[in-house]
Amino acid sequence: MSELTVGARYAKSLIDLAQEQNVVDVIKTDMELFIHTLKANPELKAVLSNPVIAQVKKIKILDEVFLNKVNKVTISFFKLMIDKGRGEVLYATAYEYVNLYNIKKHITKATVTSASPLSAANEKVIIAEVQKAIGGTVELTAKVDASLIGGFVLTVGSTQMDTSVLGSLKKLQKEFAGTAA
Repeated sequence: MSELTVGARYAKSLIDLAQEQNVVDVIKTDMELFIHTLKANPELKAVLSNPVIAQVKKIKILDEVFLNKVNKVTISFFKLMIDKGRGEVLYATAYEYVNLYNIKKHITKATVTSASPLSAANEKVIIAEVQKAIGGTVELTAKVDASLIGGFVLTVGSTQMDTSVLGSLKKLQKEFAGTAA
């Protein structure tokens, strides 16, 4: 079974527990902190995943890093996962928890990549259009890629809309290559 599949199962259990304890939002924030911390410190992720390192040592490390920064339910969950020998799926579980949270709260993540930085007004227009099309709340991440020349590429889930000059040029190139053959 893949880490994401196992992580999704643990995340489901954690979100159910969080609902019982009325701390769903708090634990989502904790999971985002955990994800961010592991991304910034790949060594920590490696230690938690390493089956050779003693569970007691892993728990001590988790306490040192997270004890006063996360909810008691979160730290207890982390310790339980380590005790069960599931340190390698902690990251996937945190990631899947955030995904489940977003599904429950009808939050959709979107990314817009443009040739130059978008103005706040342009970002608001894009958010409003995406929300109108799909409903719910949209969390927009804006990126800049000068190679697009102009326009933008909007990605929502697995759907992508490319209005960039580069995208149009590539499309024309394919069309010309098809007619030249």
